[in-house]
Amino acid sequence: MTTTPVEADFVIENFRFTSGETLPDLRQHYLTLGTPRHNAQGRIANAALLLHNTTGTAKSFLLPELAGELFGPGQPLDIAEHFLVMPDAIGFGQSSKPSDGLRARFPHYRYRDIVEAQHRLLTGLGIDRLSLILGLSMGGMLAWLWAEMYPEVMDALAPIASQPTAMSGRNWIQRRMQIEAIRSDPGWNNGDYTEQPSRYTQTPFGALLIQSAVRIQERAPTREAADALYREMVTRAQKGDANDRLYQLEASMDYDPEPDLEHIIAPVLAINFADDELNPPQLGTMERAFARLHNARMVLVPAGPQSRGHGSASDARQWKDELADFLRDRGPIRTKLG
Repeated sequence: MTTTPVEADFVIENFRFTSGETLPDLRQHYLTLGTPRHNAQGRIANAALLLHNTTGTAKSFLLPELAGELFGPGQPLDIAEHFLVMPDAIGFGQSSKPSDGLRARFPHYRYRDIVEAQHRLLTGLGIDRLSLILGLSMGGMLAWLWAEMYPEVMDALAPIASQPTAMSGRNWIQRRMQIEAIRSDPGWNNGDYTEQPSRYTQTPFGALLIQSAVRIQERAPTREAADALYREMVTRAQKGDANDRLYQLEASMDYDPEPDLEHIIAPVLAINFADDELNPPQLGTMERAFARLHNARMVLVPAGPQSRGHGSASDARQWKDELADFLRDRGPIRTKLG
């Protein structure tokens, strides 16, 4: 059993994006944990695909609040039993991205391009069947698309902190605000800047919205503490690349799995959080989806002392028991809303 992550690159030649643009060599970086087991046909039979969020990379899954709750002995994704594949999405981590050199001339990718590249990666690794696809936030949105684009590939689906509906409302507005802040930055220069544009980092609205208002108040109970937290958010934003961030945000603009939900045949465990302002439960999106899925469990985790808003997706303590139960029993359709 491999307990130390293995890192590698898989290069896809002449990758064509949905925009019609191409990249001669698309680098798909990935991590693996665990040991692959092969079936009689020589294909890997115990693989699970884990998909990261918009503010993370594959290495996010190695943090204690995820790896320490999911990958150990007896835990839901025990690496003694599972072979975990964790790719960096296009535009993130060590996969191909604008900041590699092309800047704003990098192909304009969308979420479906990310899924296609991940599928090509798995095929190259000898994986044609997955025991599970689990995704957090953006990874959850990718998981919904995976289940529609390749419905026969997975045994189970677990999208977390995401909704299978068009990018719109508060979620898209906060993305549009970030996009416009980058494009209107005096240092932007159509993406050909010599120094990182800085003005857009002064308004870290996305970082503010994804957190629990209660947790923020606990961390910043005074104006001075709030100023310090704000400066921390700005410092974090300044570590990124403006082109990369712009592309990451725009990649979601045509996300909308809702029309094709009936294409999903794998059992689904969809977990959302009552205090998630990006995916407000009061919109009724999950109830509509539930009525159209063949076999699904909808879980709404109530707000509590450990709640982190949208960030609860990255704290497996809040949902690992639901995942463990789902993986043990993928039986008849059940729902748990509230």
